[in-house]
Amino acid sequence: MKKSFSFLLIGILMIGLVAVSGCADSTGETNKVEDVTEEVVPTYVVGTEPYFPPFEYADENNSNDIIGFDVDLINAIAADQGFNVEWKDLEFDALIPALQSGQIDIIVSGMTITEEREGSVDFSDPYINAGLSLAVAADNEDIKSMADIQGKVAVVQQGSTGALKADELKEEGIISEVIYLAHVSDIVMSIQNGRGDFMINDLPVTKSFMVQNPGVIKIVDDQVQSDSYGFAVKTGNTELLDMLNTGLANVQADGTYDQIMETYF
Repeated sequence: MKKSFSFLLIGILMIGLVAVSGCADSTGETNKVEDVTEEVVPTYVVGTEPYFPPFEYADENNSNDIIGFDVDLINAIAADQGFNVEWKDLEFDALIPALQSGQIDIIVSGMTITEEREGSVDFSDPYINAGLSLAVAADNEDIKSMADIQGKVAVVQQGSTGALKADELKEEGIISEVIYLAHVSDIVMSIQNGRGDFMINDLPVTKSFMVQNPGVIKIVDDQVQSDSYGFAVKTGNTELLDMLNTGLANVQADGTYDQIMETYF
């Protein structure tokens, strides 16, 4: 009887010890669980028209990759401000409607800051000066300056400031016609084959084309109009706009901007 009672008591004590041990282990495991919350990195969709070298264009080694001055600059700003970018290929005149409809978050496409566009989007601080130039086919001896375009035909990129300038010249009765095309390469071809007489386009882009394609066109006036490029966001998106402006200021201050300039200009 005593032995049975002893065995029973020992059994109860062992069960108790196991229970206590289990609680201790459970408590220990609970204490080891850490409340880890991963930081979510935002991704913004960037709209661009990638036929505008040296600002944005397809990589000749991989046509699916977009490279250029604007690309490197916005990537540097994104790294500084802690966000990712996703690129969306659009025609230039479709960029502002896409921004307004929410298809994209930022326009990064060599877009000139104008009063008219400021009524539709919010621009960042200017990031480069890029005025308009007048160019003709390399063998054109008739047009030597803006004074020689009376009654001539202009070829421009649709939706660009060059197009706006050409529209003004036509309204003033200076030129006879304006041809609107999508890409710079098409514009150059048009003045080469005589469809148009001259092109009005952003000076850095025209210069870049001439470096890549010597002897095709020539600039006869590089002071048609003074302009600056900016990034564009949807009207009222002050949070994203502040990030772009702060990031731009930071990469300009730390020398990154100058390094990108040296790469493309």
